[in-house]
Amino acid sequence: MSKTPDAERLKELEARIKAAKGEDEGTATGDEAYNQASFAWQMVIELTVGLLIGFGIGYGLDALFGTKPIFMVLFILLGFAAGMKVMLSTAAQMQKKAEDAQNAQDAAEEEGNGRG
Repeated sequence: MSKTPDAERLKELEARIKAAKGEDEGTATGDEAYNQASFAWQMVIELTVGLLIGFGIGYGLDALFGTKPIFMVLFILLGFAAGMKVMLSTAAQMQKKAEDAQNAQDAAEEEGNGRG
């Protein structure tokens, strides 16, 4: 028995392990769709919370000072702007994560093609 590993047997073993775990290359779409839906809901919640916080602060200040629509409108707009800023940073984070995953996949394919 030799001490150097057989590359072909290792590739077969990796393929069997992936098949046993259900990590086939074509079936990764379920997790990807879940992550996209999760990010979409996160962005909707961030925008909604920004609006609600702005409304609450504005309504509270209007009730305190007796100027009903002024602060409420102002802080709703500020809450919308803050919610959009947070939402866009989440979208940028999601884009960066997708690009990193694509770059890693491309690097793995190039490495596989270079050896084969």
